Amino acid sequence: MSALRAGESKAVLALGSNLGDRAREIDTAVSELSGTDGIRLLAFSPIVETRAVKVHGVDEFAPHYLNAVAVVATTLAPEQLLHQVNRIEDSHGRVRDERWGDRTLDIDVVCHGDVVSDTPQLTLPHPRAAGRDFVLGPWLAADPDAELPGIGRVDELLAGIEDTTRPWTPGGAR
Repeated sequence: MSALRAGESKAVLALGSNLGDRAREIDTAVSELSGTDGIRLLAFSPIVETRAVKVHGVDEFAPHYLNAVAVVATTLAPEQLLHQVNRIEDSHGRVRDERWGDRTLDIDVVCHGDVVSDTPQLTLPHPRAAGRDFVLGPWLAADPDAELPGIGRVDELLAGIEDTTRPWTPGGAR
């Protein structure tokens, strides 16, 4: 992984899609992130597939998600980074009618350097990241030394929860 440059912070972004051409949505979003001023891609995880998790739990009838993690260097403040990922989600037709509903693209800011914040717009680190195998597994694959600020090493967090992800390959059956 490349070193940070002056003025950059490392941020982790979790990407997911369960509608449309899921892999294309994620790949296009990563390209758009890389093409955004103030964002530089450091590492991108393998894509994994997971069952959809809704407010009430796992939804066996909803389309499965593809998930991945991008580790980026950014000169953007956390709220500016959130604005950029929301802009990209919106350009992919993201609809926010249902909490944890099906979506063409979801990009969560998992962490931004060592920033700890809790505002109406953004909580850092992401409040549910430590218990999400579909975030921790890909993140660990992209960055074996990853640490969730203030919470712990990603490898240790992942070892403490059930890993329900499975590797995804283009054209593979689910």
